[in-house]
Amino acid sequence: MAYESKHHIGWFSLPGVKRLRSYQRSWLRGDLLAGITVAAYLIPQCMAYGELAGVDPIVGLWAILPPMVLYTLLGSSPQLSVGPESTTAVMTAAAIAPLVTTSGSNYASLASLLAFMVGVLCIVGSMARLGFLANLLSKPILIGYMAGVAVIMIASQLGKVSGMAIASDTLFGEVWEWLTSLNQLHWMTAIVSVLVLLFLLTVQRRFPNAPGPLLAVLLATTAVALFHLDQQGVAVVGQIPAGLPHFALPTLAVQQVMPLVASALGIAIVGYSDNVLTARAFAARNHYTLDANQELLALGAANLGNGLMQGFPISSSGSRTVIGDALGSKTQVFSLVALVVILAVLLFLRPLLALFPKAALGAIVIYAATRLIEVGEFRRLWQFRRSEFALALVTTTGVLATDILVGVGVAVGLSVIDLFARITRPHDAVLGEVPDLPGLHDIEDWQGAKTIPGLVLYRYDAPLCFANAEDFKRRALAAIAAETTPVEWFVLSTEAIAEIDITAIDMLEEFRSELLSRGITFGMARVKQDLYAQLKRSHFLTGTSAEHIYFTLHTAIAAFHNRHSR
Repeated sequence: MAYESKHHIGWFSLPGVKRLRSYQRSWLRGDLLAGITVAAYLIPQCMAYGELAGVDPIVGLWAILPPMVLYTLLGSSPQLSVGPESTTAVMTAAAIAPLVTTSGSNYASLASLLAFMVGVLCIVGSMARLGFLANLLSKPILIGYMAGVAVIMIASQLGKVSGMAIASDTLFGEVWEWLTSLNQLHWMTAIVSVLVLLFLLTVQRRFPNAPGPLLAVLLATTAVALFHLDQQGVAVVGQIPAGLPHFALPTLAVQQVMPLVASALGIAIVGYSDNVLTARAFAARNHYTLDANQELLALGAANLGNGLMQGFPISSSGSRTVIGDALGSKTQVFSLVALVVILAVLLFLRPLLALFPKAALGAIVIYAATRLIEVGEFRRLWQFRRSEFALALVTTTGVLATDILVGVGVAVGLSVIDLFARITRPHDAVLGEVPDLPGLHDIEDWQGAKTIPGLVLYRYDAPLCFANAEDFKRRALAAIAAETTPVEWFVLSTEAIAEIDITAIDMLEEFRSELLSRGITFGMARVKQDLYAQLKRSHFLTGTSAEHIYFTLHTAIAAFHNRHSR
């Protein structure tokens, strides 16, 4: 019985199960509408991604089934839509094609093996607690990333909404080819696209709670059936093949595994970056928390499931997530609803979507993309701090000019540089008294503020480490030199110094020795227990009398005033 109890506790502790156990009835309408609409959208999309990955189109639908179930149970985002997406599909094709050419291996089995390897790498990364790497993805990066993805989404649909065949697979290539081939525009397809897009924008403005994308799907399909638009050149989804995947262990031959290791690692990095960026963007928008390490585990489980069920590597879909969000998705119940619809289509309802026009699909994607470009947020960054605005622009530019991973990598690098710049030269303050204002304050902030003659109360607003040790020493000595009255005591307020490394401790020892040679007493105030323990282990405190370590600044000031009475 004890084992059974622990088993149930473990099952109920899964993020998805917790969410389902606290499900609210008011969420059901949004989840139902989102699930049905996302299903209608992802069926032709996932079939296309299957073809893009180099497998049969039906495998694209198979590859959505395990991830929907596994992510619902394990994922920490209630809104993220996982499954086939363009980046990992392209990387899968690039990784497998050379092996098929040289060894004659089965393409589908290699795709499943690659998904299996990606899943294992992500799960190992989760066990190593590497999800913290997502903390480097700041709000400006999220804003810039989503804007870049939105532009890519719009460019990728130009061919669908205009009825033109575009061969290029790069952003600028697609736009240029579309502009130079406008004479081949299929007017009926373009009219359907424009009408659907205008319908979506109108519904969004006048009836924001109405299921615009779902209504657009139904109206567009009805128009095709009534006016026989498919016979006038408007492309439709067409027949959807039947069938369900079955369990199959991938072949783990050394000659196949080794060449795929680097590709699997690359896909895992790209997939996780895309996954956590998209999930965090919607978490910030809708005010809920996200566990980055749990996301890494959930992504690994989803890919592992695909590796065992004849699929290929997957990540998250920004377009499907934003469609779900637009329809009011609240939990992963929307994914389960979409799963039921897909299973019903695969088993019974395939003819119903045959007349769905691809132009309407493209218009829905463009509509969804426009919701990802947050001009107001760019304006807010500009007003708040120009460096963060520049970071968002660099991210957008990087995503557009290179690819998603390189763009994010550049932005993360700049974000780390910006972080180090704040650590290496943080704010500091010389504290003094302000007339008619209680407490001690930065003398630079208040007119009429004065220091206590003979005493420098100095605050450094960052942990002390190798990166800022010399900066601290230089600025502390400058604070002493700025005093008009000879300095007798220097007291360091450590309220913002949570920790210290050995380089900084050695610097403090040199600093204290230099003060001693000038006849200046060195003291410390507001020393936290953790910092005190570090200073004690380093033997720094052996050179500082215990009476010069103070709990508060006021006790330090009192000791200074009574210095001659001892």
